[in-house]
Amino acid sequence: MAIHEHEVDRRTLFKVGLGGAVAAVVGTELALAGPASAAPSPEFPWIIDCDTWGARPPSSPIQITGNTTNKIILHHMAFPNVTDYSRDHALQLARDCQNLHMDTDGWADTGQHFTVSRGGYVLEGRHQSLDTLVAGEHQVIAAHCPGENGNAIGIENEGTYITETPPQALLDSLVELCTTVCTQFGLHAWDIFGHWDFRVTDCPGIAFYALFPQIRTRVLKALGESAADAPERRWPDIWRFVDSPVVQVAQYLLDAAGYDLAADGVFGTDMNAAVADFQTTHGIPVTADCTFDTATWEALAPVLDKHAAGQPVSAVQFMLSRKGYGDVAVTGEFDHATMKAVQDMQRLHGLTPDGKVDLSTWCAVVGGTVREALKG
Repeated sequence: MAIHEHEVDRRTLFKVGLGGAVAAVVGTELALAGPASAAPSPEFPWIIDCDTWGARPPSSPIQITGNTTNKIILHHMAFPNVTDYSRDHALQLARDCQNLHMDTDGWADTGQHFTVSRGGYVLEGRHQSLDTLVAGEHQVIAAHCPGENGNAIGIENEGTYITETPPQALLDSLVELCTTVCTQFGLHAWDIFGHWDFRVTDCPGIAFYALFPQIRTRVLKALGESAADAPERRWPDIWRFVDSPVVQVAQYLLDAAGYDLAADGVFGTDMNAAVADFQTTHGIPVTADCTFDTATWEALAPVLDKHAAGQPVSAVQFMLSRKGYGDVAVTGEFDHATMKAVQDMQRLHGLTPDGKVDLSTWCAVVGGTVREALKG
């Protein structure tokens, strides 16, 4: 796997022991020396480990981050929606995925941490992911989402979900896995995001993504938490190495605030300067990575109604059109199609469907979680 230099350049990497292996610092990265983990985990015997499904050894040492795991990112695999729900098929799926990632993508190992088959089998993806799950810290650096590979646990879900939704067995196992990841790493249901929240991609699919409020609510209940425990809004936290549609929304908003930025979805040096200036002007702490955090979103996103026009409206339209609202065009005019799409998004997330784009609606549109959506 090619490690993006930004995954490790600002982070403190720790010397740890995982699964009996000895961790050794190599340059600025942490490599696991010795054999990969072997035995299935007694803590989570329902997760099929790499040795059991017949994984190839990684082509280079597995890297461990000292970063704090702060989210889960869900994917679909863009594989066929097969009707073979057997365990044997799940094992072959894991092998096929690893072969694709190593032989075609040129990665050191499977890109994601875990895989869920359409039959509901949960498999370890990248070596050592199960060990770090048991430990609840020092996650494996993966390859499922550039910019987030050292921060997020990546879960691939077998199938393609542009127009179809996953089978119930997959959804049930996914909820169990997300609940386990949250428990082990100290995360919450509102820390679950989709791949396209942090990358330009069709993954995890329009139909699957529409189920995310339900998935989060089920995880919340499984964790024994309530919606009252959730923040009012959990925004996607983009930063200078995340290129995505969400970044493009931020660029539209910064441009409307007087910063001359191209809305191209690339968090480049020009955006670094704009974000830092906006944050400084509004008394928001500036980080070394120009993190676009909750305070920044909430200072920047304006309330929109049917009389609104301009770049902020274009930002909403752009995101709605990406999320399956094909009647919405990016015109900068708050037209009837935009109003209807906004109301539909509000209903999906438990918000009052008044068509007004307030902060909670903005958060839902860009992929975040609002407290109302967790009330079930």
